[in-house]
Amino acid sequence: MYTDENKDYLRPSLFAEHAKDIDVSFEFFPPKTAKMEEILWQTIGKLERLNPSMVSVTYGAGGGTRERTHATVTRILKETNLTPAAHLTCVGATKNEVDEVAHDYWRAGVRHIVALRGDMPTIGQKYKPKAEGYENAAELVAGLKKIGDFDISVAAYPEMHPDSNDLSDDIDNLKRKIDAGANRAITQYFFDVDVYFRFMDKVLAAGINVPIIPGIMPVTNFKMAKIFSERCGTSIPEWLGRIFQGLEDTPDIKKHIGSMVAAEQCLRLYRGGVKNYHFYTLNRAELTSTICHILGIREGS
Repeated sequence: MYTDENKDYLRPSLFAEHAKDIDVSFEFFPPKTAKMEEILWQTIGKLERLNPSMVSVTYGAGGGTRERTHATVTRILKETNLTPAAHLTCVGATKNEVDEVAHDYWRAGVRHIVALRGDMPTIGQKYKPKAEGYENAAELVAGLKKIGDFDISVAAYPEMHPDSNDLSDDIDNLKRKIDAGANRAITQYFFDVDVYFRFMDKVLAAGINVPIIPGIMPVTNFKMAKIFSERCGTSIPEWLGRIFQGLEDTPDIKKHIGSMVAAEQCLRLYRGGVKNYHFYTLNRAELTSTICHILGIREGS
């Protein structure tokens, strides 16, 4: 029975909201095979029509995709109207080696860098900087600013980086990166929007006032998402597991659910004043373009 004590049912649907002034950016990873490259460029072609503010290309653990990342970024710069941002890490390389990559990007006309500490090549291996290498992402940001006036994004962790002692230590590390010259931060993905807003309370209290863009990960393979989330410290809500339960052999249904869950997450963030979103596309256009359509971001808009 409906009562005056609880009128939540009277609230308009999230999807009734007409979102305005939204900016999106997309993340890709460099392809390993000719077939994967074909899929990537089909994806780039489709998502380019949505006019993202920028697109980033990842850098493998231990710097393992250096050449492929560079090739993808420079091709995007030459063959599309997109603004590419190259991921660059300091793990497994000396300062001179990292600086050489940065100089190559600058000479090629690339002005956006996502500066990261990076992960060791072996999963679970404790981070150790290379001799004569950058100690961390803050040092990397400072080094990049000496090379050129790059537009630099760094990483932020609403649920704390696995290597941090506590969230306060994590916030201090983020502030060091911003103080070194970073222009914005992009968060590790999360599923509970309250996690982001609680994190932002601490970020603002620490005097950090650059944009903190939420990273959005649409889920279709719940099993893989759970494994990856355990590694990076992202919590998985129970309700998300229930939604995907029993859908192992129904990929179409999983795609529909993944897009709707991510779209709702973005709209809840929008209600809290967030208008920028960074999508981890996994080099597939369908899910990301569907979410953007729901948000009102469409070709020519």
